[in-house]
Amino acid sequence: MYGQRLCLGTSPDFKIPVEEQIALFKNSGFDGFFTGWTRETPVSKYAAIAKELNMIYQSVHAPCWRIACMWGDDEELARDIADELIDCLKSCAENCIPIMVSHAYLGFDDPDAAPNQKGLERFKKVVDAAENFGVKIAFENTEGEQFLEALINEFASRECVGYCWDSGHEMCYSPSLDLLNKYGQHLIATHINDNLGVKDFDGKIYWTDDLHLLPFDGVIDWDYNAKRLDKTGYNGILTFELKTHQVADRHENDKYRAMPLESYITECYARACRFAAKLKNSQY
Repeated sequence: MYGQRLCLGTSPDFKIPVEEQIALFKNSGFDGFFTGWTRETPVSKYAAIAKELNMIYQSVHAPCWRIACMWGDDEELARDIADELIDCLKSCAENCIPIMVSHAYLGFDDPDAAPNQKGLERFKKVVDAAENFGVKIAFENTEGEQFLEALINEFASRECVGYCWDSGHEMCYSPSLDLLNKYGQHLIATHINDNLGVKDFDGKIYWTDDLHLLPFDGVIDWDYNAKRLDKTGYNGILTFELKTHQVADRHENDKYRAMPLESYITECYARACRFAAKLKNSQY
C-alpha cells in the first residue's frame, strides 16, 4: 500500500508450503511476512526467498507453548526454554531478521500465577543474548498481562526490548485495558486481527476467543485503534496475523476455509489496506 508497508504471517492453516505462501503474499500486494520458528525451521531458505522477491522478513515468532515455565520452579526446563529462545535469536541474527516476537506468558489454568524474580533473571539471559546478536525482542500481550508488564518494566531501558501489540489479544484477553496507551512508547511490532471479544457471559477469558478474524469481521473499533496507534507515533510495518481455522467448536473462521486461498489472501490484503488507510501516515 502506498505510504505503508504491510506484512502477513505465514501459517500451517493455509495448507501450502511456506515458500508458496510467501510468493502468494507478494503477488497479493503484501510487502513482507513473518514465520514461526523451531530449530528445524529452514529460516535461511525463507530469507533467500525474501531477498529474491524483494520481500521483508519482518520477524519470527518464537515458540510459546512452554513459555509459562520460564516463571516456574523447574530450573532445568526453564533453562531449556531460555536456550531455545536464544537459538531463535541466533537464527534471526544469521538471517538478518530484525525482530523475534515472544510471549511473556501462556496459560489459563493457574489463576494465582504471578511474575517473580527468578523468571526475570531467566529472561535477562535471553535479553542479553538479543543485545549481543543485534536482534530486538518484541514481547507480545496475551493472557496474563501482568507478566508482560513485569518484563517491560524490567527491561524497557534496553534498546533490544520492545512491545508487540496484538489487537485481538487485547480485545479478548484484556478488554478493559488500553495497552497501546500503556506500552505504546515501546511499540516495535504489531499482530493485527479481529475477534468477538469475551464470549462467556460472566467475563471468563479463554483461548478459544482468540479467533484471528480479518479486521472488520469482529467487534473491534478500528477507527479507535487507528487513533490510538497514531498517538503512539508508530510508523513501522503493519503486520497482520490472520487464520482460516479455529478449534473447540468455534465456526467463525469457516467462511475463510470455504474460499480459494488466493481469494482469502487477497481479501487479507484488502482489509489490511482498509485499516492502514485510517492512519495519519497513510498517503490517502
